[in-house]
Amino acid sequence: MSRARQPPLVTGISPKEGAAWTKVTIRGENLGTGPADLIGLSICGHNCLLTAEWMSASKIVCRVGPAKDDKGEIIVTTKSGGLGTSTVSFKLLRPERIGILDQSAVWVDEMNYYDMRTDRNKGISPLSLRPSNPLGIDIDKGKIPQKDMELTFPGMSGDFTSENFSATWYLIENHTGSSFEQLKIGANNLKKQATKKNEGSLAYVKGGLSTFFEAQDALAAIHQRLESDGTERVEGSMTQRLENILNRASNTADTLFQEVLGRKDKADSTRNALNVLQRFKFLFNLPLNIERNIQKGDYDVVINDYEKAKSLFGNTEVPVFKKSLLLEKLLQTPSTLHDQKRYIRYLSDLHAPGDPAWQCIYAQHKWILQLMQSCREEFISGQRVGVCALDPEGDTRPSALGRLSHTASLKRGGSLRTPRPSTWRFETPQQVQFVEKLSDVVIGQLPNFWKLWISYVNGSLFSETGEKSGQVEKSKKNARQRQNDFKKMIEEMTNRLVKLVRGALLPTTLPHGELSFYGGWENKTELTGAWLTQIIHTVRACHEALSALEIPNDLLQVIQDLLLELRVHCLMVTLLHATEDVKRLAEKEDWVVDNEGITSLPSQFEQCVVQMLQSLKEPLEIKPGEMNVLQLDQVQDQATELSMGIMKVFINSLEHLSTKTDADINVPHNISVDLCSPDRFTAVHEGFSPTSEQRLLIILSNCQYLERRTFLNLANHFEKHGLTGTEKITRVSVDAVRELDRKLFEAYIERRADPIAGSLEPGICAGYFDWRDCQSPTGVRNYLKEALVNIITVHAEVFTVSKDLVPRVLSRIVESVADEMCRLMQCVSSFSKNGALQARLELCALRDAIAAYLNSESNASFKLALDALPQLHSGADKKLLEELLNKFKSSMQLQLTCFQPSCIQPVKR
Repeated sequence: MSRARQPPLVTGISPKEGAAWTKVTIRGENLGTGPADLIGLSICGHNCLLTAEWMSASKIVCRVGPAKDDKGEIIVTTKSGGLGTSTVSFKLLRPERIGILDQSAVWVDEMNYYDMRTDRNKGISPLSLRPSNPLGIDIDKGKIPQKDMELTFPGMSGDFTSENFSATWYLIENHTGSSFEQLKIGANNLKKQATKKNEGSLAYVKGGLSTFFEAQDALAAIHQRLESDGTERVEGSMTQRLENILNRASNTADTLFQEVLGRKDKADSTRNALNVLQRFKFLFNLPLNIERNIQKGDYDVVINDYEKAKSLFGNTEVPVFKKSLLLEKLLQTPSTLHDQKRYIRYLSDLHAPGDPAWQCIYAQHKWILQLMQSCREEFISGQRVGVCALDPEGDTRPSALGRLSHTASLKRGGSLRTPRPSTWRFETPQQVQFVEKLSDVVIGQLPNFWKLWISYVNGSLFSETGEKSGQVEKSKKNARQRQNDFKKMIEEMTNRLVKLVRGALLPTTLPHGELSFYGGWENKTELTGAWLTQIIHTVRACHEALSALEIPNDLLQVIQDLLLELRVHCLMVTLLHATEDVKRLAEKEDWVVDNEGITSLPSQFEQCVVQMLQSLKEPLEIKPGEMNVLQLDQVQDQATELSMGIMKVFINSLEHLSTKTDADINVPHNISVDLCSPDRFTAVHEGFSPTSEQRLLIILSNCQYLERRTFLNLANHFEKHGLTGTEKITRVSVDAVRELDRKLFEAYIERRADPIAGSLEPGICAGYFDWRDCQSPTGVRNYLKEALVNIITVHAEVFTVSKDLVPRVLSRIVESVADEMCRLMQCVSSFSKNGALQARLELCALRDAIAAYLNSESNASFKLALDALPQLHSGADKKLLEELLNKFKSSMQLQLTCFQPSCIQPVKR
């Protein structure tokens, strides 16, 4: 539990009492994040920051200064937490109040012990000789704020023991009210102190010179007496007497100081016992405190207690100090990245054996693999046992891909991924749900796994204590040695992801031996192109999320390869399904034509293909690092063949519609059409049940529209979406539709032209008519009028469907009729005068009536027919012929109006 921003709290100090400059250890909580964060430390009201040494967030070592107060709190101030508080206090002992032989609970350094012989102080550290008034004059402190002094003298200090000591600062702070004469006295005092320091060694030698001479003389006399005695230890000898004297002197000294030394030993024993009890007082409550702190999860306090007791409890059987409890929590899954780092830091502070960070990484690796495999098993078995995924803060998180759904919908134009209803989980294919959940596991877990490894590499898993103990460098060294092992872990996870997706969508790409481990989806629903597009989006999102972690591209290449195969598979499946959709379009034909003679079928076909191409927009889109699937030769050829197959299937559907019988048409015959009544062909509306001939005309009109419009539009759409082979697709499609057009046109002409041409010969011979013996012509005979009426009927039938077809159909009908008339005239052996005139009248009447639809072949037929007749030489015959033609045109004017060329323009083919 982090308290980085809470104020500092001092909970212990050792020792709790002592003289000035005593070294103490301060313990507590939130004592700063580093040396730079510690900006204040006072004990008994005295600033001890100068001697403070920051060890950790729970430990500071410093020396107590000569405070004015005998007892006071320990106050720590940090940048991050501000002014702190204290639950303990420190008692300052005055050295001048404790004699050499006085009892004391703590050992008092005899730093100012006065030597009577030399009249000088013993040499000790500068801190212990710190004078309170170096100038030797009265101190008169000013009232200038500390902040103003720091601004005036940046980087300097008024403390004369500091390396950055400023004499000006010291004088302003301590002698603002001192007079100039007092300052001169202070300067003289400083000079005397400096002179005394320089002359100290020489004066010592001069003062003790006589003593040295006396000692030398005494030693020389003793040496002479020893030589004169001739023995060292003989009763009554000088040596023996000298030894006796020294022994008596020693016994006398022991007698004099025995009581004092005994009291000193007793005081030392008592003091040591008190120190032990004071130092380890927390041990009495340690087990209970540890249990409570573990239950609260406050491991910082547990680690702090461990730091106090580790020197004595190195071989303890208490579970927390055996590190087993923390290690179990570290390896427990699922867990957040924050908890993992925290437990690793605790174990490092406890000096746990082995490498807890690597153990955690290995455990997370196995757990993620297990999660991925569990996804497949629950979908294959049909048991949706969800595994809760955690975000970095430890909260249960929704689907990672669910958060991308809105963005994905916008990117795809909102056509492929509509808002999911409450029944979405039951409607979505199992494979799609599986890939989304699998990607959700990877996106949710692999980033934290990668971040844990990065923290392990750069050593940020350890606390300041770990940094000082060299664990960071050791961790970095271990990480360098295990880089290949971690790389294999990432490869194993990405390969597992790819193989699981392949098993669900592309089982043929897996080796046979791996199908039992990754396959098993044979009984699931076959996916359409739209669902495959959603899967591609999901896998891309997964790849983008992993790329954002700066994972090396070579480790993610298997996902790129999977995406390439999924895009190709989606393209092929979409084209195949589009072929089936186009094949079913024929069932939607309602035979209702518009003003151009076109039904809705061509537009439905075009819309179907365009929607298919739009659905391929995302699969064919080239993301960074991906390649264009259409640049693969094999994919190009397959896509072109399937596209041509779609066109051919639609053309075959049109041909199938043209061959349907009336019984195959589902629309009821609620309108009866009489070909002999042209006025019935005013419109074709809904519910219209066409005859087989009318179906031929409608399909012919649709074929012309396909050739002129649809195929060109589709070619533009193919090029717009990047599909290659557009020219080949268009060429094959146009050739196929032209071939169908030719077949259907010939079939219609055969059905309509043959009856008309076949009725001419019986009509000519009706009533035993003979060209060689006939009366003078009085007008055009009825057979020709019936032929014209039949042609008008065909005109009405064609015009009702499509006026653009009228010139083409009528030209062929006229050509057939003209050819038949030519044959009949050439078969007559001879003509009488009246017979020749009658024949010429009928040929000219027929030719003039259908002149708008004459072509070169029909003109040639009429010419041959007229050439077969005797020529008119008489003016009266010519006049009679002209009168009879005008009479015919006048009587048939209304019927022949439809043949006027002003309203019909021939179609060029």
